[in-house]
Amino acid sequence: MKISNNIIGFIVGVLIISCQKEETTITNPEDYTMYLKEDHSQIAEEAKERLQFWNSRIKKDSLQLTALGPAAATYTKLFQSTGDIVYLKLAEKALTKSTEIAAVGKSGHLLALAHNYISQHRFIEAKKAAQGAYLLKTDSKASEMVLFDVSMELGEYDNAEKYLEKFVNQSDYNFLIRLAKWNDYKGNLDATIRNMEKALKIAESSKNNDLQLWSYTNLADYYGHAGKIRESYDHYLKALAIDPSNAYAKKGIAWIVYSYEHKPEEALKILDAVMSDYQSPDYFLLKAEIAEFQKNDIARKINLIKFRNSIKDDRYGLMYNTHKAILLAEEYDEYDKALAIAEQEIQNRPTPQSYDLKAYILNLKGDHKEALSIAENYIVHKTFEPLANLHIAQIYKTNNLSEKVSPIIEELKESSYELGPVISKELMNL
Repeated sequence: MKISNNIIGFIVGVLIISCQKEETTITNPEDYTMYLKEDHSQIAEEAKERLQFWNSRIKKDSLQLTALGPAAATYTKLFQSTGDIVYLKLAEKALTKSTEIAAVGKSGHLLALAHNYISQHRFIEAKKAAQGAYLLKTDSKASEMVLFDVSMELGEYDNAEKYLEKFVNQSDYNFLIRLAKWNDYKGNLDATIRNMEKALKIAESSKNNDLQLWSYTNLADYYGHAGKIRESYDHYLKALAIDPSNAYAKKGIAWIVYSYEHKPEEALKILDAVMSDYQSPDYFLLKAEIAEFQKNDIARKINLIKFRNSIKDDRYGLMYNTHKAILLAEEYDEYDKALAIAEQEIQNRPTPQSYDLKAYILNLKGDHKEALSIAENYIVHKTFEPLANLHIAQIYKTNNLSEKVSPIIEELKESSYELGPVISKELMNL
């Protein structure tokens, strides 16, 4: 019995459409809706109860060191659970006092303070705190690990490598996660993922929820960078199984829904659920980007205004400098204000990304030659970040160096998921 070519063509067409649909549909609302609808504030509530206990032991005129440390840790936990900047600043206050009065275990308090400063993007102060701990020589390994973290943030990569070499241990969780970060900086994503997977096994065997949670979300990020979207999604779900209120994992799923599956309405539903009890200004920027993808200019502008208003809170300090500078340059053409922020970022952390911020703004302003000079001296071949490389390509184009643009475009096509559909469209204009 013969089948006509038309029927064969129809069957093949259906199979192709089916395969394409399968490839671009990773998520299932049934997997995560339970984490959006239910009240999962238990972690924050438990932290508040612990806080009451420890604060009751801290009297205004006493030196209750044993209570200050746990109180600071609880404030930090509350910041992570709610995104409320007030808790991060209260943790800093408690840690600052504990470092002043501690006679024993002072290095631990200094390192905790360094971590707090890193969260606030106060990297130079973080370095001083970590160096202070290192000089005490009571826990050199812990100090070296934090000094590695700070060196990476400051762009002091030679120093970071030296510190990393001091605590090499392939069976140590803390070494492996830093080795993963080092390989990510070097552009070796396969090695990054391999080391994070090793670290995850250690975390799972330890039954430590905090280590598992951190490992799942970070590995999910790396899988996303590598185009392993299914693996990324699965690990965000594993994180939510441990902490149903985890905003970072939910945001990660929202990004998959938006950037990979191109379902903006579903992504916004996830983000709105998260933002009902989690405060973070950058969520407004993501909502603005999704609105732009939807061609909803009113929603885009509203969310940009909400972002700008939210970061007026002085307690955020330098935390959103990069986002603020880009917004000023792209949306309001306030190039000089944006450049002043970029200069501040270079002073705070002279990384390729900070120089990229300045070069990008200069190029938008029309100072193409200066932008090219900065790019060639501080950015080209010094970072593997897709956004920085997109900016390099744009700078090459405005300087009529078209022969240098094409290779970057081809490479960036593999990063379309990471860049997102709005920014990826800019590749078509190069």
